[in-house]
Amino acid sequence: MTASELQDLLVTALVRRAGGSKRDWRAALGKVRVYSAETHPHCNWSVAPSGSNGENAIIERLLDDFRGRHPLVTGE
Repeated sequence: MTASELQDLLVTALVRRAGGSKRDWRAALGKVRVYSAETHPHCNWSVAPSGSNGENAIIERLLDDFRGRHPLVTGE
């Protein structure tokens, strides 16, 4: 799975879970940053949410689930 595919899955899950638009959630989520799997063998991606406190809380809970299901991704 690529970083952009993961971002699309996250945004879709956020819309389903909390409502709102894909555009708004994509902005709150930010880009998926990918690190080397050699230096980050358990989960090689991260995001830095920049939404409201409530949006960030929803995003962080979802990220915990996604890190377990999709721990490693490739670049774009």
